[in-house]
Amino acid sequence: MRDWLVALRAPGLGQQGLRRALEAVGDIESLVKADAKTLRRAGLDDDAIEGLRRPDEALLARDERWLAYDDHHLVTCVDEDYPPLLRNIPSAPAALWIAGDPAVLWTPQVAIVGSRNPTRGGLEHASDFAATLAASGFTITSGLAAGIDITAHRAALEAGTPTIAVMGTGPDVVYPATHREDAARIASAGAVVTDFPPGTPAKPSHFPGRNRIISGLSLGVLVVEAGMKSGSLITARLAAEQGREVFALPGSLHNPMAKGCHRLIKQGARLTEATEDIVEALAPVAAELAMALEARLGTSRDGETAGGGNRRDAGRRPGTVQNDPVETDPEYRRLWAAISHDPATIDRVIEVSGLPAREVSSMLLMLELRDRVELLPGGRVCRKGGTAP
Repeated sequence: MRDWLVALRAPGLGQQGLRRALEAVGDIESLVKADAKTLRRAGLDDDAIEGLRRPDEALLARDERWLAYDDHHLVTCVDEDYPPLLRNIPSAPAALWIAGDPAVLWTPQVAIVGSRNPTRGGLEHASDFAATLAASGFTITSGLAAGIDITAHRAALEAGTPTIAVMGTGPDVVYPATHREDAARIASAGAVVTDFPPGTPAKPSHFPGRNRIISGLSLGVLVVEAGMKSGSLITARLAAEQGREVFALPGSLHNPMAKGCHRLIKQGARLTEATEDIVEALAPVAAELAMALEARLGTSRDGETAGGGNRRDAGRRPGTVQNDPVETDPEYRRLWAAISHDPATIDRVIEVSGLPAREVSSMLLMLELRDRVELLPGGRVCRKGGTAP
């Protein structure tokens, strides 16, 4: 673990620079022990190389103190616990700092985001949708911000279900500070997640990256209220680029907090009036992800894990999927026939298959969970070994 801490603290390397360096060198131990010439070939500058050679021991000690707690974790991109949906998005983090249960990140999630200054109606919608989606078996994911985000988190907690908060700060820095108690409750019932190391303060530049994790963890993103310059529109755009479903609530023509949602609907987001609109769209792939979690935990039929602990989340399954869809569903066979071992754009796959774009997004996610396809940067996809049955 020390090697990971050293690399994550190397100045100027960053999460993406670290992933590229790992691809070039091979593994974290080789990276930390490599000579300067090898590191320069891997793309590291002098500051990063110096950081690997002479790490800041005070910062490493801070990280180790934070990780000493039983419910504090560092999950890296080479760990089996790394969440499967997040793993293949463009710019996936090299590591996640997690307070809570890492297994919750494998559960089927719907992100609920929106304005920090919503209307009373927006707050009511956020609370109602979060509670009913949680009751339908989805984990609610959001960003711990004021307004829609914290309302969704609190509604999930009140429903007695896990929720996931993704922060743009270090795991020990809650922003805004007024949500410190909420963060503690979320960590106890679900997980608080960040890709920033302990002690990292809030900065405006951190939040677009935070948003990519929110959408990357989730099967779909629901935008409740958003102005035309809302950060929630960034989350929605990232979700669409990642092949996720985007849902938006319509509102009054006179409500400035509805204008961002109306723009999203014009751009192809699903106009959403009830929870059923979301459940119907996401249930098949959500069930697939729930079964992947069960397999990961070794869950038996009575809900007990192989280690003897009870994982309530593993059994929260929205819908059922029993057979390989490529074998049983004609539309999946059409989609599979349009995908080759050579990467192609998803737009091209949609054109060749003749299937609606919305359906293709959900179908590709299910095939990705079955390890049948690989979603690549730039909106491309290819088969991941094997052939259709």
